[in-house]
Amino acid sequence: MRGNNIMGIIFSNLHEDLISELTDRRTMGAVPFGGRYRLIDFPLSNMVNSGINKIGVLTKSNYQSLIDHLGTGKAWDLSRKRDGLFILPPFANTSEYSNRLTTLNSIMPFLKNSTEEYVAISDCDAICNIDYKAICSKHLENGADITLVYKRDQLPPKLHDPAVLSFDSRGKVIDILINPNITGSCSYYMNIMFIKRELLIELINKCISKNTLNFKRDIIQGEYKNLNVYGYEFDGFAPIITSMSDYFNANMQLMNREVRHDLFRGDRPIYTKIRDDMPAKYGLGSKVTNSLIGNGCNIEGEVENCVLFKGVHIGKGTKVSNCVIMQDTKIGSDCNLSYVIVDKDVVIKNERTLAGFLSYPVYISKESTV
Repeated sequence: MRGNNIMGIIFSNLHEDLISELTDRRTMGAVPFGGRYRLIDFPLSNMVNSGINKIGVLTKSNYQSLIDHLGTGKAWDLSRKRDGLFILPPFANTSEYSNRLTTLNSIMPFLKNSTEEYVAISDCDAICNIDYKAICSKHLENGADITLVYKRDQLPPKLHDPAVLSFDSRGKVIDILINPNITGSCSYYMNIMFIKRELLIELINKCISKNTLNFKRDIIQGEYKNLNVYGYEFDGFAPIITSMSDYFNANMQLMNREVRHDLFRGDRPIYTKIRDDMPAKYGLGSKVTNSLIGNGCNIEGEVENCVLFKGVHIGKGTKVSNCVIMQDTKIGSDCNLSYVIVDKDVVIKNERTLAGFLSYPVYISKESTV
């Protein structure tokens, strides 16, 4: 199938309450990740790599940072005279964007005026490199009405209203449990869906007319017996950000070469907005081990098992280990940081000590001075 027969819809603002520290002044899709990316870069790049050239990004509030990052979509080759990138903020009051189903209903003109036959829908909180062409091929092969992407693993403990799927021998969904009490491995829905555009419009209108407004319960769970709903298993690296510790652990897993090769593939690159900067500078006596270092960093101390974004300064005699330090943060001399997430433009004065734990990293908010 031609990629231009598929349109994409990305929810940039769901589940922000789970990492409210990071989303207090930005939307979920604008949360920095991996030294140079934002969370929205992953679903956006996945769609572009699959030939999808019409993508609508739904947002609700705190989206200035997101719009600044996306711009015209040039970094993703979506700056076009026709189709391309569409930012879809609230058209009226934000109560229309209160949940997934009412949000989709609020962009009904966008859906109806599109000509693509299929819609790929994704959230921003699953970090993965997935091929929508393969999903589409499987969708057509099965003669499916809806294809749900799932992962076989332990259920993330704080995942919002998780949907657990059961299948027959052909991969058709035969049961869906919402928010079940399950231990051990299961097949949970990753909030990535493939569906015909006209069917999506029909289901939205049906739910709105009945005032049944829960997307998972009223569309996915409520309609799977009436439709051909199939699953598509994704078995690659795909952490879902449901807490600050999930966010921290996902960054730390990038130290693993196999994880990096799975996520940042040469045949399906992850694109992002480029900020040209000088190479990182390493001072005399500095030491860096097992870390990701962004351009423009100035390191005079010791860095171990860390993700440093662009423009970070590490002072003399300072040691940072197991930390995520975001763009343009300045850390003074003789400091000691361990298991800390430092947001953008933070200033940490000389001789400061900050320590958290793997399961509870310390967070320093944006533009603060410590």
